[in-house]
Amino acid sequence: MTARVAVLIPCFDEAAAIGGVVAAFRAALPDATIYVYDNNSRDDTARIAAEAGAEVRREPLQGKGNVIRRMFADIEADAYVLVDGDGTYDATAAPGMVALLLADRLDMVTGLRVSVAGAATYRPGHRFGNVMLTRMVGVVFGNRVGDMLSGYRAFSRRFVKSFPALASGFETETEFTVHALELRLPIAEIATDYRERPAGSQSKLSTWRDGWRILRTIGLLVQRERPLAFCGAFGALLIASAVALALPLLATYAETGLVPRFPTAILATGLSILGCLSFASGLVLDTVTRGRLEAKRIAYLTIPAWQPPTVAAKPEATASLT
Repeated sequence: MTARVAVLIPCFDEAAAIGGVVAAFRAALPDATIYVYDNNSRDDTARIAAEAGAEVRREPLQGKGNVIRRMFADIEADAYVLVDGDGTYDATAAPGMVALLLADRLDMVTGLRVSVAGAATYRPGHRFGNVMLTRMVGVVFGNRVGDMLSGYRAFSRRFVKSFPALASGFETETEFTVHALELRLPIAEIATDYRERPAGSQSKLSTWRDGWRILRTIGLLVQRERPLAFCGAFGALLIASAVALALPLLATYAETGLVPRFPTAILATGLSILGCLSFASGLVLDTVTRGRLEAKRIAYLTIPAWQPPTVAAKPEATASLT
């Protein structure tokens, strides 16, 4: 039995590119089933994808995260290739990504984007934001990923069916990365060409809007997955502020025996109490988070890993007894 491979392509107004994307992946992965999920496109994306040979489905909830949640729930396969429908990713890298995923029993292989020489694929703001956000996630969750926001990935069935898809938009790539790092799943990256969009195709990304949403997602993930560090940092800030307010009062009290700024003393006391409560909250939430992490790990392990096909052993020759 060979591995069942599904190519998942979320699309919104990609009529200019989707035909070429489907054709390229049909050529690169001839045995794979290609699914195009149309996300309320206002052009001929669905028709062109169907004519190119893809199985077209629809997701009415707007946003890439919503589409991916639906894809992961609906599609059954042993290996999944997720790629944007804008024609910027190199389909010829897909067989290598799938082969590495299956051979090394990995859960995620990311296409590390390398701009084709002379192609203006990366806007400066996007490049800077990707590097900054990737490093932020690396500091908090582990530095094992070089391109956190890549839209080109291969996943195992275990990953897909245990992934708690909560994001609604482009921040879903951040969730992929943090989920893999948090559970310490086996992952890898493969360098792949990143090209310009074809003529007539326009990016749906907004540097500031989507950058802010991704940054907010990282903050929420840190709060949820690293509550002791998050609450501890907030508590340390409160206590440091209390100490800064209290030191002059203590010096005056040591000299005169009086507290001339009583409201400041009350504020410093309140800040110190809040800081201690923040630390205590972090300890409690850290215990809850560990329980959630154990539950996610158990859910991941309940899904059987893909087993490579075995070659039937040849029957041994037996000596005749005469």
